[in-house]
Amino acid sequence: MNFGFSEEQEELRRQVRRFLEEKSPETDVRRLMATTEGYDEAVWRQMADQLGLQAMIIPEAHGGAGFGFVELEVVLEEMGAALLCAPYFSTVALATNALLTANDEGAMKQWLPSIAAGDTIATLALTEDAGSWELDKVTTSATKAKDAWTLSGHKSFVLDGHTAGLILVAARTSAGLSLFAVEGDATGLTRTPLATMDQTRKQARLEFADTPATLVGRDGDAAPGLEKTLQLAAVALAAEQVGGAQRVLDNAVDYAKNRMQFGRPIGSFQAIKHKCADMLLQVESAKSAAYYGAWAAATDDEELALAASLAKSYCSEAYFHCAAENIQIHGGIGFTWEHHAHLYFKRAKSSELFLGDPAYHRELLAQRLGI
Repeated sequence: MNFGFSEEQEELRRQVRRFLEEKSPETDVRRLMATTEGYDEAVWRQMADQLGLQAMIIPEAHGGAGFGFVELEVVLEEMGAALLCAPYFSTVALATNALLTANDEGAMKQWLPSIAAGDTIATLALTEDAGSWELDKVTTSATKAKDAWTLSGHKSFVLDGHTAGLILVAARTSAGLSLFAVEGDATGLTRTPLATMDQTRKQARLEFADTPATLVGRDGDAAPGLEKTLQLAAVALAAEQVGGAQRVLDNAVDYAKNRMQFGRPIGSFQAIKHKCADMLLQVESAKSAAYYGAWAAATDDEELALAASLAKSYCSEAYFHCAAENIQIHGGIGFTWEHHAHLYFKRAKSSELFLGDPAYHRELLAQRLGI
C-alpha cells in the first residue's frame, strides 16, 4: 500500500493551494461567514470553470472529470487548511456521492452534469432534530398519490440547505427507507438558516409539507447507498480535518519561533516544545488514517467501512486537540475574536460532531469488527 502522491496529484495540490491563497484569505473568510449565503458566487463559478473542482469525482459520461477519491482528498485537505467558505462539501462529498451510490442512471443523467458544471448547488438531508446519523432514526415520510410523491416532516443540520438548488432527502415509505430529490424552490418547502458555532459552515432546518419530490433509485432500497455515502463523506471530512490540523500546527510553530519572552523565542521552552511535538505526532498519525480511508474509497475496497470510521474518529480528535493547543501556544492573543486561531477551533469542534462524534464511530468500528 503506497500512501505517496503522484507528481500529477502534487501539482493539483499546488494549483488548489494557489487558488485558495488568492480567493480564500482570512479577510474573505470573515466576510463570507457573516453573510446568510456563506459563499461567493463568483468564486464558486471560478472553482468550476478554471479548476473543475465540482466535477472532480463525477464520471466523464456525466460531464465530470472522472478523478478518484485520492484527488478529492488532496483538494479537501487544502480547503480545510484555508477554511474555504463554499458549499463544496455538501455538493460533492454528500450529494454527488448520494447520486453515484443510488444506482439510478436517470437521476445521474439529470443532475450530475449541472453539478459538474457548477450550475447546481446540492446537499443531502438526512438528520432530523435529534441529530442522529443512524438511518433507522429517519422519520420523514413520503407518500405516493397516482404517480407523484410528496414529503412530510423535517430535516435539521442540513449543510447549505438554505441555498441548495437540489436537496436529496432520506424519507420513509411503506417499502422502507428511500431517497428523494427535491428542488430548492419546491412548494411546501420551508428553509430556515440555523445559528451555528462554526459560521464558516452554514446549516439549515428544512420543513416539508406535502412537498413534491422525485424518487431516486428504487423505493425502499436507499439504505445501502446512504450507508456508503456516509462512509465516503466521513473519509472526505477526515481529509478536511487533516488540512486544518496541519495549518494550525504550522501557525503554532511559526509563532513559537518568533514570539520572544525573557529574551528568547518561546519555542525554546520545554513546555512549548512538548506541545508542538505532540501536535506533530497527532497530525502525522491523522494523515495516515485519512490517506488509508482515501485509498479504500478510491479502490472501493471492502475495508472502506472500517477505514472511514477509523479516519473520522482519529482525525476529529487530532484536529480538535491541535486547534486547542494552537490557542494555548498563542496565549492571550489566541483567545481574541481578531485572531484566526478561534476560527479553526470552531471548525474543529463542529467537524468533530458532524457525521457522528468519535465515540459514535468507535462504536461502529467495534460492531463491524464483531467486538
